[in-house]
Amino acid sequence: MTSGFGARLADAVSRRGPLCLGIDPHPELLRAWNLPTSPDGLAAFCDTCVQAYADFAVVKPQVAFFEAYGAAGYAVLERTIAALRDAGVLVLADAKRGDIGSTMAAYAVAWAGDSPLVADAVTASPYLGFGSLQPLLDTAAAHGRGVFVLAATSNPEGATVQRAEIDGRSVAQSIVDQAAAANQALGSGPGAIGVVVGATVTNPPDVSGLGGPVLVPGIGAQGGQASALKGLGGATPGQLLPAVSREVLRAGPDVAALRAAGERMRDAVAHLAV
Repeated sequence: MTSGFGARLADAVSRRGPLCLGIDPHPELLRAWNLPTSPDGLAAFCDTCVQAYADFAVVKPQVAFFEAYGAAGYAVLERTIAALRDAGVLVLADAKRGDIGSTMAAYAVAWAGDSPLVADAVTASPYLGFGSLQPLLDTAAAHGRGVFVLAATSNPEGATVQRAEIDGRSVAQSIVDQAAAANQALGSGPGAIGVVVGATVTNPPDVSGLGGPVLVPGIGAQGGQASALKGLGGATPGQLLPAVSREVLRAGPDVAALRAAGERMRDAVAHLAV
């Protein structure tokens, strides 16, 4: 790879806009698109998304909806990742992996190393301790890939852990600060280690010193408003990467309609994410 993930992301966003579109093949969406809830339906759903999203900066397949179909689902995911990357789209695998030791190292190889599932970046859970992610961070750095670490999520249950305080600092803020330190350790340039902060989070952590991107899911179907992006967490210009899935996917299955819905959402968030 000629450059790290942080630089590639900044370049893609500058050319294609600050929006991450999700591929969430939920069974209800498959049925709404008149597709069977089977590997064949999954494949047809993803083929449509690849065609519609080929000109966007980042696409985020939700791994769980592929995993539900077993080996056949993973085969569709592999093909979808490859097709998106062939179109010049950065792929963020929403896998939310988190473990310790050799198990975390194996996840790192799968999602950030050199496997058929490898993506440009992957989401990860730090709630076995931020240090447990080190094998993933090391593997991602060695291969020029990115990691988005969960910090403050949109689900109400997350607050019981993420808003807990240690020495006057929330756990979520501690995660952001440790990600910032990891970016600093990687050297100059746009950081490859980002965090996830939900659009519906009240009192989000301060991300101004992160030195990396902030993925902001939850806009649209999950109740988050685009207006929540303005000044979120003290973000610096170009730092926020709004993520939208079902709000756009509901426009399918027509490729042109799906693409147009993505473009409308990209326009709606563009001036707020800078």
